[in-house]
Amino acid sequence: MSALNKAKGFKQSRSGTYLSMAGTAFSAVGVAKQIKKARSEQDTLRLIDAAASAVAIVTGLAILYRELKRLGDDDVLLG
Repeated sequence: MSALNKAKGFKQSRSGTYLSMAGTAFSAVGVAKQIKKARSEQDTLRLIDAAASAVAIVTGLAILYRELKRLGDDDVLLG
């Protein structure tokens, strides 16, 4: 298997899934700051927006976790 084919399969690998999960979790920092700012300014609309973003992050992490469980032993980069 060539290096290019391995690179193309990275997104469907265990390592790629972990990297995606880390990126998604890192975005939670921005949402936490947005919630803190919305609360201090008592801005209900920004608070709703931040809550919707938080729900999207949780959903994204759940989907990535499910994908990680599906990968199991048939990892693209290992075989």
